[in-house]
Amino acid sequence: MLDRAVLGGARVADAQGAPPQRERGPEYVVVLVSGAFDGVPWLERVYQAANLWDASEMGSDADVHCYTPVELERKVQRLARVRDAVTHGIDLLPSRA
Repeated sequence: MLDRAVLGGARVADAQGAPPQRERGPEYVVVLVSGAFDGVPWLERVYQAANLWDASEMGSDADVHCYTPVELERKVQRLARVRDAVTHGIDLLPSRA
């Protein structure tokens, strides 16, 4: 079960009004967060999740990131594209409160 799923990247920034003259970076950045990833090797997580992305349907590949909640805290500090997706991206699992 996912704790969090966020979609970011250049196409999301475009939809949110970002100026066209900028360094685009990846078209899509997908950040998946789950405690169930604990104990699963990182490359296996990413390989499985990336295979679920339909690049032909979406028009581009995705830069997929799969983290446990603790790993996400570190990655938000260290990786700009993850930080940007988490900060400015679309929350795909809105609060269930």
